[in-house]
Amino acid sequence: MPSFLNRLFGWLPGRPKPRIVCDEAVWLAGASELKLRTLGGRRESGAFLIGESPNKEPKIIRAFVYYDDLDPHALDSGIVHFDGNKLPRLWQICRERRYRVVADVHVHPFHYGQSASDQADPVMPRGGHFAFILPDFAAGSVIPGGIGQYEYLGNGKWVDHSHAGASLLGLKRPK
Repeated sequence: MPSFLNRLFGWLPGRPKPRIVCDEAVWLAGASELKLRTLGGRRESGAFLIGESPNKEPKIIRAFVYYDDLDPHALDSGIVHFDGNKLPRLWQICRERRYRVVADVHVHPFHYGQSASDQADPVMPRGGHFAFILPDFAAGSVIPGGIGQYEYLGNGKWVDHSHAGASLLGLKRPK
C-alpha cells in the first residue's frame, strides 16, 4: 500500500514534492471526459490544463479546456492536430478565470510514450511546459506511475519523468 500511495501522492516521506498538483476529482473527471471524446477509442483527444502557476512550485491544475471545444476540427484526423489560430479563445478563458496554462494532456491508443510528432511539435513550445499522455485512450491507468509525464526544456529537448511516479504530478484528495 505505501508504494501505491507514494505514486499517487508523491509528497509522502521519502519522495520529492510534486511540481504540479491537481485535485483528484478534477483529474479523474477530466480523464473520463477525454476517454468519452475518443468516441470509443477511434481517435485521440486532449486538453489544455489551466490553473495557478505561482513563481514557485507546485503549479495547480484547476480545469481542463478540451482541444475540440476550442478547435472543433482538432480531432478530425484521428490524432490531435490543434490549429494555433484558435489559441486566442484559450487566452480569453485564462484571463476570465485568472488562470494560466499549466500543462497539456492527450491520449494515445496503446502506450504513454511520446511520438516523434509529440517531441517535435510541443503544444506549448516554451521551456518549462509540462505534457501528460494517458495510455489506452484513457481507458486504463490515468494516475501517476501509469501515465507519460514530460517536461519541455526548449530547443526540442524533453525530460521524461514517467518513471518517477508522482514526482512531477501529484493528485490530492479533498480534506
